[in-house]
Parts: sequence; structure tokens; C-alpha cells
Amino acid sequence: MRIAHLSDLHFGLHRADLVEPLLAQVNGARPDVIVLTGDLTHRSRLEQWREATEFLARLEAPVLCVPGNHDIPAWNPLARVVIPFAAYRRNVGAPTDVEMQFGRVSLQGVNTADPLAWDRGRISKARADEVIARLRPAALNIVALHHPMQQRPEVRRELMRGAPEALRSFERGGVDIVLSGHLHRWAAAELLGQGRRTLQIHAGTALCSRPGDKQNEFAVLDMHAGGLTATRHIAPMDQQGFQPPVTQNFLRQGGLWRAEAA
Repeated sequence: MRIAHLSDLHFGLHRADLVEPLLAQVNGARPDVIVLTGDLTHRSRLEQWREATEFLARLEAPVLCVPGNHDIPAWNPLARVVIPFAAYRRNVGAPTDVEMQFGRVSLQGVNTADPLAWDRGRISKARADEVIARLRPAALNIVALHHPMQQRPEVRRELMRGAPEALRSFERGGVDIVLSGHLHRWAAAELLGQGRRTLQIHAGTALCSRPGDKQNEFAVLDMHAGGLTATRHIAPMDQQGFQPPVTQNFLRQGGLWRAEAA
């Protein structure tokens, strides 16, 4: 099973020169499914959605997509509260939770974008309980959402509301992997610690041209009997195209994940 994990495209504040190389790399990886963890647009404007939907139409594998905070209006408070997901619904589909099954792999997409907590996002206990109720006992259960459930210590942004409680519920309930974005920085091994039953993977930004991000990237995740191999495709901001990929293995034994030493 192969997943291409992309996040934070930010059409409207994106690297136009990287769109074609990104499409070539993603489609060339021949994934079984492409997971997009939010922020397709930068300001949820008409032209940005046009560019985003053109990009989506050129992806050659099934796509599981969830909204990010930038996919709801930022500068129109009334629209943000009254019709926050109108543009997402028109261009992508219903912003409700989605499910896909690929053999023994079960994917759930969860909407954590919240009009009343625009940057921070939120996952309620009820929503976490719904996710757990949909888990398949014999499957590899993967949950995709925009906002991370845990952050590295140096991150100076507020953690998603309800994240610590939901993460504990996910670990107890049987969520194997959580895919997220939002922070524009890759993280995985740093979040494992001791005895973690849930592997969290934060994707970097696939296309955003904000100078502080320094690089764009996406990851190809290969599931295998012993765990998961993550292959990062990185495009530095000051260079054209993608560098040779970087690979890291995550092993699972007795239900516990660990990062394999380089």
C-alpha cells in the first residue's frame, strides 16, 4: 500500500515553478491514494480555488482531502461564521468526515477547521469518539486531519483545541497512524517518544512560497509488514525542482512504533 501525503498547497501564495515538478513526482510515484491534509488555497478566493481544482484534476490516483483553516474565509468574518465551507463544498465536496478502504488499510479524513478557532482548529470529544467508532479492528487505521495533535517543543503556536484528549483516545482506541499538516514543517520521529502506539506524521508544505518555510516537500509512505517507510521529496526554496529523496523507516513491534536509526 502506497500513500502520497501532501499538505498546505496554498494556491494564491504558491511556487508556480514547482507545480509541474510536483505533479510529475506525485503521479510518477504511482500511489494507491493521495492524502491532502488541508490548505489547498491561501485565502479561499475564486481564482485560488480554480487553480486548486485544476491541480486536483491532474492527480492520477484517488484523493482523500480534508479542509484546512485557509480553506475557509479569513477576512470576511460573517462568511467565515455563516458559510465557512461554501467554497470548499463547491470545489472539493462536503467538508464532513470521509472514509476510504484499501484492503487491510482503512483511511478516515477528519475536518478540524473551525470558524471560531480559525488558526488553532478544534477536535471535540464527540468527533474523536466518532472516529474510534469507525475503526476496523483488523485493519491498519489511518486518520488524516489538518491540525497536528502534538507539536515539537520549539513550535510557538497554540495546539489544536482538544488535541491532547483526542490523541489519548486515538491511542487507546486503535488509531495506528495520524497524518497532518498546518505547521509547514516535517515531523515524525521527534514525536514518538517511548511506547507510542500511534505514529504521527506532519507533512511540510507542498507548494507555499512563504520565505520562512525554506523548502517545499511531500512524502511517499509505503506500508509493509514491519511498519512504514517514509520517502521525503524535498524542493529547497532557492533551487529548481526536487532533490534526491530522503528515506526513513518506522518499525512496529508489539503494537509500539519506533524510528529506525539512520
